[in-house]
Amino acid sequence: MSRVMALDVGTKTIGVAMTDPLGLMAHPLQTLSRQGVRKDTDALVRLGKERGVVEVVVGLPLELDGTEARSARLARQIGEAVSEAVDWPVHYVDERYTSVDAERHLIRADVSRRRRKEVIDQVAAVLILESWLRMRG
Repeated sequence: MSRVMALDVGTKTIGVAMTDPLGLMAHPLQTLSRQGVRKDTDALVRLGKERGVVEVVVGLPLELDGTEARSARLARQIGEAVSEAVDWPVHYVDERYTSVDAERHLIRADVSRRRRKEVIDQVAAVLILESWLRMRG
């Protein structure tokens, strides 16, 4: 059994989602407060090892024209650091609208504004992971 971990990397937080042990369904896990690339990487690796992760999916917030700006470079930096720290393949997924979609999902579910702020990054990570699972087939 193998799990895949997905990351929604922001400037202040990293939303984390994970598949079930069969690698079929995505579930929100937690939101990490950013503390620098090294500490973030250590926390993500520890989390992944505890849960049997074998692959990582990182959302890339591309610009509307498909180019990578600062946010995408930051996400790629975290993905590369995780890849260097452990032998897990890292995949990148275009995540242009996942935060907007996550907000819509939470509003439809009647989640309070305060609670939405706490979980939106996790929900975005779930959407990133679901997108990757669909592409993988």
